[in-house]
Amino acid sequence: MWFGSSRINCRGISLMIRPRILEEPLSRLAVWSRRVAVFSIPVVLLAITIVRSGLLELVPALATFGGALALAVVAIVLAFGAFIVIWREGLRGGGHAYLATRAYRLPAINDVTTDPLDPPRFEAIARLRSRESNPITYAGLRAAELQRAAYPDIEPLLLNVTLQEAYDSALAVITRRKWRIVDARPPQPGRRDGLIEAVARTPIMGFRDDVVVRVRPAQEGARVDVRSASRYGRSDLGANASRVRALIEDIDDAAGSEEEKRKKAVPAKAPAPKKPQGPTRR
Repeated sequence: MWFGSSRINCRGISLMIRPRILEEPLSRLAVWSRRVAVFSIPVVLLAITIVRSGLLELVPALATFGGALALAVVAIVLAFGAFIVIWREGLRGGGHAYLATRAYRLPAINDVTTDPLDPPRFEAIARLRSRESNPITYAGLRAAELQRAAYPDIEPLLLNVTLQEAYDSALAVITRRKWRIVDARPPQPGRRDGLIEAVARTPIMGFRDDVVVRVRPAQEGARVDVRSASRYGRSDLGANASRVRALIEDIDDAAGSEEEKRKKAVPAKAPAPKKPQGPTRR
């Protein structure tokens, strides 16, 4: 008999002792939540292929993409059920359920703005939207609450520059991004706000999203508000918030650069000439 090994030899009988690890059962809900979430990925890729290749119209592509989102929702429901079972029965599978919940945590909104109380309006772009598009009007208080909870950093941009300088900075940024500018109206103090309407394309799917930038007077300089809205779909998966955030940052940087140039261009005041002194009396 060998106590230091896994082999026991007693009276010619040889037995091999194999260690057995008692594993906790795996939650089937957690497994299925991961499977459904993973299956939604090729469905999204299919929708991307349809849009990019132009094989079908946009509506079938959106239907395919909507199917992928529906699968993600199913994965979330299964994941929550898995969490409950895992908590009560101590089953394994928390990692599977956690991966599924991360697939769909953003709010179901498609219109993000820095001013929910008085959002910039789409005027020229309103004529470009079809009947199948999302409504051009802002969704209202409920959308504002969801936006504030998910993206609390989306706020107006206050610049210490003139209205024209703020407008020029915004126009330069949008031009540099190569968005399609539909309308651009410079501000006229006391008469109208500056307004820029443009169409952006999403980097992967190539969907058209509408953007409007408004420039109006502030207490010390100019205030810039931005609104970005998807033409189709109930949820934008955070695309509009990311676009608004990046656009605000770029306009801020551009306006700061213009302000620095203006300060450098102002010539320094020449010292006042000294008055000639009269003859000294003794």
